[in-house]
Amino acid sequence: MKLTTINKKFRQGIYKPINSKKYRGNDYPRFLSSWELKLFRWCDLNEDVVEWSSEGIAIPYSNPLTEKNSTYFPDVAVKIKVGSEIKKYLIEIKPFRQTIDPKTVDHGKKRKKTILYENLNYIKNLAKWNAAKKWCVKMGYEFTILTEKELGINKYENK
Repeated sequence: MKLTTINKKFRQGIYKPINSKKYRGNDYPRFLSSWELKLFRWCDLNEDVVEWSSEGIAIPYSNPLTEKNSTYFPDVAVKIKVGSEIKKYLIEIKPFRQTIDPKTVDHGKKRKKTILYENLNYIKNLAKWNAAKKWCVKMGYEFTILTEKELGINKYENK
């Protein structure tokens, strides 16, 4: 997919790490939102981050919507020095509303098509995240989802 074909509503681009020795990847990482950019900068500039990558880990999962095997690429993998040990995290960045069951949310006057899309997307994300959690247990990582709350982002700041 070309960068120019991606939704122009969000801030996107290529991030050039300042501490390039910490970044693990063949190319510069591509951010698809200002939230990803914020995490990239944090990983790059934080002295406790030993190494990080963007979409560098491929996790197979069964897509419940297509009933086919697919591959999930979490947003960031990071190794962080905590005291005398190194902790490994697999991080997904999502708006909080996409991390909760849409059936529990008051949709107001949203169109049925939008509600259906949200439900299908949530089902697929759950399958990805469950596969990621299993992968993390095997590989010694901790899986975490960061939302605007953890990133300290005002949801209206980019509008």
